[in-house]
Amino acid sequence: MAMNGLSKMAVAAATALLLVLTIVPGAVAVTYTIEWTTGVDYSGWATGKTFRVGDILEFKYGSSHTVDVVDKAGYDGCDASSSTENHSDGDTKIDLKTVGINYFICSTPGHCSLNGGMKLAVNVVAGSAGPPATPTPPSSTPGTPTTPESPPSGGSPTPTTPTPGAGSTSPPPPPKASGASKGVMSYVLVGVSMVLGYGLWM
Repeated sequence: MAMNGLSKMAVAAATALLLVLTIVPGAVAVTYTIEWTTGVDYSGWATGKTFRVGDILEFKYGSSHTVDVVDKAGYDGCDASSSTENHSDGDTKIDLKTVGINYFICSTPGHCSLNGGMKLAVNVVAGSAGPPATPTPPSSTPGTPTTPESPPSGGSPTPTTPTPGAGSTSPPPPPKASGASKGVMSYVLVGVSMVLGYGLWM
């Protein structure tokens, strides 16, 4: 009888642990990898993603590019003269710290204004483990993304920086975000393994 009571408590504890391991990753920051180059529709890239306070944008780019954090006027005018941050190291990680629209441009002459340009606006919502925020209507400013729904459910490898050929006319594909779901699946698999392992052990 004591063993039966102990088994029930162990199963309840394992079930509670599984629930915690399933819920906790929703509050963990997501790192979005961005191949920062010319010829990419960054407003399209941002569509369908929910950026939260605590998430990280990782810009990967060549030596001819920069990442500058600007205000809306700097974004609209492709002007980095009043930027709050300037980066040129080729691998820049920017923590999203404030709710609202965050603006990024490449300050290399012509890169921001060329074909929609190397400019990115992301709408950051408060960090939470709850459901994604409701999207806002599109802005009237061309190239400004709307609030996305959620990060992609399937992880994907980080794309390589495209090297345009001499006669290349098609732009490279938009960059992919690193998937948060990999972390969720890891927690779920560990939790399920623990519960099943315990059941076999008893």
